[in-house]
Amino acid sequence: MKSIQIFSGIALIALGFTSCKDEKQEQAKKTIDSYVMYVDSVKNVAADDLKADWAVVEAEYDRRAENAQMALADLKDNDAETERVNTSKIKYEEFKNEMATTLAPSPKQQLRNALFGEGKIGDDMNFAWVNAQNIHSVYQQFVSTVENNKDSYSREDWDEIKMMYEALDSRKNTVEKEGLTAEDNRKIAGLKIKFAPMYTVNRMGAKSEENAEAKK
Repeated sequence: MKSIQIFSGIALIALGFTSCKDEKQEQAKKTIDSYVMYVDSVKNVAADDLKADWAVVEAEYDRRAENAQMALADLKDNDAETERVNTSKIKYEEFKNEMATTLAPSPKQQLRNALFGEGKIGDDMNFAWVNAQNIHSVYQQFVSTVENNKDSYSREDWDEIKMMYEALDSRKNTVEKEGLTAEDNRKIAGLKIKFAPMYTVNRMGAKSEENAEAKK
């Protein structure tokens, strides 16, 4: 009788192990299904609709991809599931490359990013972040960037630069009343003296080059 009870106990433990193992494999398949469905759902959303939340999309993808990769280790015969994961990975990478083109800033925005810093000035032309403490460094970056790239700017670039420069000057008029130091004011004046002829000469040069190209 005792032997039968021991055997029955061993059989129950073995059944429990089998049940746990089956449950683990079932969960692994669900994790992979979730990953595959996520990639398909992302691909079905218009790129323009994903722009604002792309960082969230990527973070969620990374989480699901990692979970799917770990889930493969829990499957006995995982060849088919591995192929599904790899196929979805390729799909996502292709879509990500397409999104990179969509997410790339326009040439105008790239110029603004170079002049002021990444994302500092957008279509709203908001200069509220420029204050008495940082305005000298803003002018310094602006003028240095223009000087370093003056030979590569088109006439349209120079027109954009002039507009940005005038907007910065307008902000300076406000900042002067908010504690701009005399020393910073002098330094900014020096930068303005440097910028003015550089703009005039190089914009004329860019226009002449474009006219010459147009005649060819």
